[in-house]
Amino acid sequence: MPVTAKLSRRFYETFGDEIANELVEWFNRVDDAYRSEFRELFEVHFSRFDAKLEQRVAELDARWGGRFAQLEAKLEQRVAELDTRWGGRFAQLEAKLEQRLAELRGELRGEIGLRVGQLEARLEQRLAEVQSGLMKWMFIFWAGNVVATASLVLGAVVLLRK
Repeated sequence: MPVTAKLSRRFYETFGDEIANELVEWFNRVDDAYRSEFRELFEVHFSRFDAKLEQRVAELDARWGGRFAQLEAKLEQRVAELDTRWGGRFAQLEAKLEQRLAELRGELRGEIGLRVGQLEARLEQRLAEVQSGLMKWMFIFWAGNVVATASLVLGAVVLLRK
């Protein structure tokens, strides 16, 4: 994108519009030429840099490629060894854990059953105590009513005989 050069009004008055415009066009052509040369030079240097970079990466890959493959193979082997060594132990631990959990569940169920039995016995005892107390109060209330009713009946009989 060319940048249009602006010249002062005095320059146009001194040399005239034709010469000043021609000078501005010449500046723009020189600017375009330098820009295109710089772009070409940049592309050449960048392609050289890119080629060198690819070459160095290829050299590093060739030099280290075998070592990385060896390290990866060793790592895979070690992981497989650990998996086989610890895999059996994890299975044993899991079986022991399941067995212990089953035992604890059984113990817990037994303990809960015992506690529920104890609570049922205490509840039955307390209900028997409450029932006994209610029977006593009912008897006292019934006896009081019988005495009151008997006295009313006797009082009425005595009044009627008079």
